[in-house]
Amino acid sequence: MTPVLDAHGHIGPWADFLIPAPEPDALVAVADRIGVTAIGVSDLLAVGADALAGNRRALAAATRFPGRLGVWLVANPHQPASLAHLGRHLDDPAVWGVKLHPDVHRCALTDPRYEPVLELAAAHEAPVLAHGQTGSGWSDPGLFAELGRRHPTVPLLMGHTGLFAEGFHPAARLVADVASVYLETCGSRMTGRWVSRLVGMVGAGRVVFGSDACFLDLRVGLGRVVLAPLADDDRAAVLGGTLRQVLGARWPRFEAVP
Repeated sequence: MTPVLDAHGHIGPWADFLIPAPEPDALVAVADRIGVTAIGVSDLLAVGADALAGNRRALAAATRFPGRLGVWLVANPHQPASLAHLGRHLDDPAVWGVKLHPDVHRCALTDPRYEPVLELAAAHEAPVLAHGQTGSGWSDPGLFAELGRRHPTVPLLMGHTGLFAEGFHPAARLVADVASVYLETCGSRMTGRWVSRLVGMVGAGRVVFGSDACFLDLRVGLGRVVLAPLADDDRAAVLGGTLRQVLGARWPRFEAVP
């Protein structure tokens, strides 16, 4: 049976609003109840104020829950120590890849300051998950198309597929011919019908399930894919098969974490 893999999760509190259950224990408990095999997480401290400390916290959480939490190591272009940490830990068994948040970092996805990160990802054969937001000067889907063409060997996951409903179709259209860019399904505006439309536009081999838990409810994120009007093979690909291919050798290594 294909494992159910959540490409986009978080742990830890966030300053802007209340997250009722930010602890990794709570996230894994929900995953257990609904049959999610593993979740790729970044610590929100790393996304925000302190990438180095947050990444260490994420690695510690993955050690506590081997095979259940994968780590997206956050790279903050304004914190050089986080880039050095990235280079040392990208090949750790629990690490899935790199996380970028251009809007929080106020650094456009195509900015030269991200180039060392993309070069590291290429050297370590690591995928990159980045926040994507239609209309943002930092992370508009058009920037994903540009970056994907610039770094065709680096799998690039577009978090939220543009975030806003009016942006889903343009996001898919902009990257349709950029094979290294994948669409990820999390966001409160995403629906099962939109998941089906995205699969129809770019194929199930370019769409991955993500929930944005603990920001958003993991159950809702999974439900929209489980109940989407998809063929069974396409649903299996979105729920885990495509992400396994993206992770490549990282998945069996991660799965074998003792």
